[in-house]
Amino acid sequence: MAQRGSSRGNEYQRQQQALRRAQDKQARQVERERKAAETASKRQERERKAAYQERQAEQAQVRTIGIEHEVEQLGQLLRDALVGDPPTTFERRRRTHKPRVWDERPWSRPEPSPRWEEFAPPEPGGLAAVLGLGRKRYEAEVAEARVRFGGAQERHRRAEDERLATLERKQAEYRQAEERALEEIGASNRQLDEEREAYRAGEPAAVEAHLGAVLDASSYPLGFPHEHRIAFRPATGDVLVEVHLPPEGIVPAARGYRYVKSRDETTVLPRPEKERKELYASVLAQVALRTVHEILTGDPDRIINGVILNGHVKTINRATGQEVSPCLVTLSASREQFGKLRLSQVDPVHCLKGLNALVSPNPYDLEPIRPIIEFDLSKYRLMDSMDVVADLDSRSVLVKLTPTEFEHLIRQLFEAIGMEAWNTQASKDEGVDAIAVSKDPVFNGECIIQAKRYTRLVGVESVQALAGVVEHKRAAKGVLITTSWFGRASHDFARQHGRLQLIEGPELKYLIKEHLGKDVIPGPVPPKRRPSR
Repeated sequence: MAQRGSSRGNEYQRQQQALRRAQDKQARQVERERKAAETASKRQERERKAAYQERQAEQAQVRTIGIEHEVEQLGQLLRDALVGDPPTTFERRRRTHKPRVWDERPWSRPEPSPRWEEFAPPEPGGLAAVLGLGRKRYEAEVAEARVRFGGAQERHRRAEDERLATLERKQAEYRQAEERALEEIGASNRQLDEEREAYRAGEPAAVEAHLGAVLDASSYPLGFPHEHRIAFRPATGDVLVEVHLPPEGIVPAARGYRYVKSRDETTVLPRPEKERKELYASVLAQVALRTVHEILTGDPDRIINGVILNGHVKTINRATGQEVSPCLVTLSASREQFGKLRLSQVDPVHCLKGLNALVSPNPYDLEPIRPIIEFDLSKYRLMDSMDVVADLDSRSVLVKLTPTEFEHLIRQLFEAIGMEAWNTQASKDEGVDAIAVSKDPVFNGECIIQAKRYTRLVGVESVQALAGVVEHKRAAKGVLITTSWFGRASHDFARQHGRLQLIEGPELKYLIKEHLGKDVIPGPVPPKRRPSR
């Protein structure tokens, strides 16, 4: 008995030992799986972090490439205009008719006609047919089928009539649409032909409209303004163009981007201030040269003799918060002068200097300059010119001219002096008989002219009225010319104002003699002035 009990105890111990060994093995397996999972998790985290960092670095590189592309575009503004498509011409503006593709298949294919076989009932067969059974029922079914067949034929006929009517209507609508398109294109091209003839005749509106289309067709990078104003002067063949330049922010402030792993952030690599200023100056020079190039090459009939360009930039005055448009570039170039340039080889900034252009000394800081010519003819209602000088006889008496003739004579006098001048319309001229503009940058601006064909004293109220018009029009100068004379009060007022000039009969006689070569008699001799006490 003791031996059997001992045997059972040993067996129990073996079982317990086996159980512990199994448990230990299972625990070691669980620990190995845990460590393997932890190692896999850490590896996945490292891979995820490496992939994230790689994506961040790639994004920084992509952004850097984008910046480099923007800068490359800014450096090729002028070259793009030279190697790209030619500027818009009248021929390129002509429209051609391309017939619209029209699919008439939905209405051109007739539906299949009903077939009797689809309606006819089956004939009796077999023994029933031999014995003649069901004949009456068959005949009734045939009669009913014929009624249904006739109805289907009628519906098919109506559907076909409707289809053919729709097809005819659609064909008529298509022909009418094509005819309207042809008429519109023909009318557009006829108008274009009229504009071309007006352009060849040098009519300002036609020249300005065509050159506006040329500049509108010019393609610039995103962010560039596309605004301009154009004025053509038939007397000189010059075009005055005012363009809006891009702001200084068009030059990227960043040179590139770099991802820093240790801080997990993308940092900006700033562009040096000197580089930004040089690049912005180059952009302004390229836009100016490109505009002149496109205007002259877009002039197929060589109507234009030269281009006067003012480049302004719209911005906000940091001191006042008000919107301002400082002029940063102004130049005047003749066709002959500009044609000698090899624009594909020039340095734009140095080229402007060679053209004697005026450029802001600090364009990046928006330091303005004074334009060569700055005026707005839209403030005045102009009229066609007449030649009065040619009809002046020797020793003409100016007071015998009509008021209109005298005003045109004064306009011709200013033209002979070297200015460009226009007469205003007689009604609602606000006291302005003519305006004159000088290319001299010292005198720059508008000169408002009033002409008084008087035989008596011109009162001080006329001088005061001219001063009001000068201020209202923001003109640079006001000139009051008369065949008679002014009083002391008028001279004192003009002297105090500072921007008024009075020209009396004797001085007018001298000017006409010197610049027009005519000996004239202004009018009555003014009374002698009493010496001032």
